[in-house]
Amino acid sequence: MAEILHVDASNAVVGRLASFVAKQALLGRRVNVFNCEAAIISGNPQYTFDRYHHFIADTGQPFRGPYYPRLADRFVRRMIRGMVPFRQARGQEAFDRIMCYIGVPVKFKDVKLQKVGGADSAQLATVKRITIKDLIYKLGGRL
Repeated sequence: MAEILHVDASNAVVGRLASFVAKQALLGRRVNVFNCEAAIISGNPQYTFDRYHHFIADTGQPFRGPYYPRLADRFVRRMIRGMVPFRQARGQEAFDRIMCYIGVPVKFKDVKLQKVGGADSAQLATVKRITIKDLIYKLGGRL
């Protein structure tokens, strides 16, 4: 049975977190990511909102895609998908080993969560950032 990693995403830069999770999944480990709503996207919040709003509202067709989720766990999982070759069999199997959660479910209350080294937002040189929760709320989603 594959090793299972339980990762805490709170106050972690989501891009660095996603690359770590994608690599671990490609190595054959199962990865659970908790507290996705507390992850951080660095950069100007208004620019970040405008970029994702453009993806959701202005690109593609409503019934044909591309689809961008408005729930924090699915939003983070979609970001991780971008770092996995999900159109190949190897990438699809790796993507199936990744699961994201809002908060910590009752099933995992006793599990020790680990932080990703180098992904902590305290190391950012900029103070411009937005949490996934705030971004999702501005895009019209809910928790």
